[in-house]
Amino acid sequence: MKLRNALLVATTFAAPAVAVAQPVTGPYISLGAGGNYIQDQNLKDVNIPGVGLNSYGTSNNGHIRVDANVLGSAAIGYGLGNGFRIELQGDYSKNTLTSLDSLNAGGREEQYKGFVNVLYDFDLSPFGLPLAPYAGVGAGYDQVHFQNGRASGYVSDPTSATGVDTVFIRSTNTQGNFAAQGILGVAYNVTAIPGLALTLEGRVSALPENQSYHGQFFAPNVATRINFRTDYTINYEGVAGIRYALFSPPPPVAPQPAAQTPPPAPVTQARTYLVFFDWDRADLTARARQIVAEAASASTHVQTTQIEVNGYTDLSGTAAYNQRLSVRRAQSVESELVRDGVNRSEISIHGFGESNPLVQTARGVREPQNRRVEIILK
Repeated sequence: MKLRNALLVATTFAAPAVAVAQPVTGPYISLGAGGNYIQDQNLKDVNIPGVGLNSYGTSNNGHIRVDANVLGSAAIGYGLGNGFRIELQGDYSKNTLTSLDSLNAGGREEQYKGFVNVLYDFDLSPFGLPLAPYAGVGAGYDQVHFQNGRASGYVSDPTSATGVDTVFIRSTNTQGNFAAQGILGVAYNVTAIPGLALTLEGRVSALPENQSYHGQFFAPNVATRINFRTDYTINYEGVAGIRYALFSPPPPVAPQPAAQTPPPAPVTQARTYLVFFDWDRADLTARARQIVAEAASASTHVQTTQIEVNGYTDLSGTAAYNQRLSVRRAQSVESELVRDGVNRSEISIHGFGESNPLVQTARGVREPQNRRVEIILK
């Protein structure tokens, strides 16, 4: 008993930390900003009619390099309450081209991405930690836009005795295809504002398909169209943001006043039977049926004027859902009592939801002793 009381006291003091680590339930929105770095892209199958590109200082298997730059992100999603979330995410990123092999480069590479993500929040509340790490994967579409992409420089001229000349390559194109991503992040819920969380996450997204582009190539005595492809594009992203659950449950409240509890037993001594339930269930286990049968039998051997059947839940889930679940549990016990020979007119049922727990816990804790129906013979 001393150990149990000590645990209850510890749970009470740890409640604020435990409460902020619960998984998301219901719809939410999120916004974020951060940085984006694109891994060097391979240049493939360059085609300049009548001219070999390697004659001008680069090759059919060159590299396009860009610098790191900014990223914006937004998402809407839905938390299932069991740790899993599904969301729609949209991103915009902008990077500056810096080089094409030995040539200097300029212009922008912009990306517009949309993903459907499946994520899982890891519940650390049993450890009293205020953080909720999460991981996920996504699939969607990545549209790449070269805005005035260009490269220029002095290279060897195969047609000139001097051996040095200037080339210029320019391209403004848009291509897109299937993309995928992996996500690792962590959330910290702000206790002062229920539903609000600060997030920090890293992403790796990939555009695996080859992308085809075209542009113009200029050199002395040469002005022609150029066609080329890039192979897979890999992005490394770091994003800091906020997430807000639209219909988050209210913060834990103090136990209700005694006036709101079930009325006290009459002068005659009442006999109480407890029937326990599995999490989020209202059907009776084999042991529960035995207890109901004992209560039904006792009601015929002692002077009984009333049989109260009161349903309760633990503090996981929303208050509205718990109220309905407590009624279903009381109805299951009532039906079993009738099958065991009790007159239905002698039974009154009540659903008290998550109020009056046997064991005081923080919100979201799945306490078996609180998932019960009390059969009171008066």
